[in-house]
Amino acid sequence: MTSPKSPIDYQRPGLMLALTPVVLTLLVLAVQLFYFGDFTPHIPLAIGMGITGLVGVKLGFRWKQIEEGIFHVIHVSLPSVSVLICVGMIIGVWIASGTVPTLIYYGLTLLSPAIFLAAAMLLCSVVSLALGTSWGTVGTVGLALMGIGAGFDIPMYWTAGAVVSGAFFGDKISPLSDTTNLAPAVTGTDVFSHIKNMMPTTIPAMVIAFVIYLMAGFTLIDGDGASFERIDAITAALQANFTISAWLLLPAVLVIALAVKRMPPIPSLFAGALAGAVTAMLVQGVGVHDVLTYANSGYSIDTGVAAIDSLLNRGGIQSMMWTISLVLIALGFGGALEKTGCLEAIIRAIMTKVRSFKGVQTAAVLTSVSTNLVAGDPYLSIALPGRMYAPTYRGMGYSTLNLS
Repeated sequence: MTSPKSPIDYQRPGLMLALTPVVLTLLVLAVQLFYFGDFTPHIPLAIGMGITGLVGVKLGFRWKQIEEGIFHVIHVSLPSVSVLICVGMIIGVWIASGTVPTLIYYGLTLLSPAIFLAAAMLLCSVVSLALGTSWGTVGTVGLALMGIGAGFDIPMYWTAGAVVSGAFFGDKISPLSDTTNLAPAVTGTDVFSHIKNMMPTTIPAMVIAFVIYLMAGFTLIDGDGASFERIDAITAALQANFTISAWLLLPAVLVIALAVKRMPPIPSLFAGALAGAVTAMLVQGVGVHDVLTYANSGYSIDTGVAAIDSLLNRGGIQSMMWTISLVLIALGFGGALEKTGCLEAIIRAIMTKVRSFKGVQTAAVLTSVSTNLVAGDPYLSIALPGRMYAPTYRGMGYSTLNLS
């Protein structure tokens, strides 16, 4: 029986061979996206993983070693996958409990179109800062804000922009955020130094966005043009199908309170889902089996108001599976590239052209952007460039805070 090959038996790929799986994956992605018009990058990335595996075999790797590299990097995403599962449960259950409908109802009755976009961005930033998840913020509070914006006849892209701006600001500087913890972890720094180092760019970006949404509210959006008939139709449909009460906001308050106490995000989100399930049964009269169905498959209702139905018919763990599968496949592709030495060969070629801090910083940024373009996954675009460039920064005497 032949013994497994030791690391010294593996060949190092040259630059052309290292680029082969990346270039071919990009070509398959381009066909899928631009020729077929289908934005589902899962299979192209899986094909890329297979191509990388063939490159690894050519270099002398056994499939077992390549598989270990794939699973090692996938392991990085498991906390985030768990958060997505909890978020899916929360969305379905909080709609059934009346928490999301109550947020929409009070938003339509208390806010004005002029300040809505700026207020939406601030609200999402606070919630995301507390929860540590942009996904959770967009899927819960953001969902309610989309309904409020629709009631005000505000173009959906303006509301979506405000929601995403606030959610990602809070997520970026929250010590509970998975990506905010991942970046310093892979570069060898601590999370609070990492957050402090981001403030000079993050705060000005937030202020600029806030001013834009404030100006848009007062200049681009006609507050007098909001259809009160439309608002009345939405609020009447919500009252007809749900019990509306400020007490129904308690599940959201519970999650935020647990986050403020720095409880781990997964138990906090799961507690919010349980609180929503109990509320749905006690207040809305939902059965136990229905609650379980909503948590798994999402909420379903026909109110007769299309704007409400399109917002409330969603949620559940299954609604997150498209994203979860993309995360797992993308990270698997990145793990194969890393294990076979393709990433090392590419970075080695880049570093032969880089001699200054400006050059290495530019290279790191472009590598992160390119990784995200190829894989379509933020976790991979943090983890792999962080692992690739951290030794280079230390070797050149630069703080890895600049990299994180």
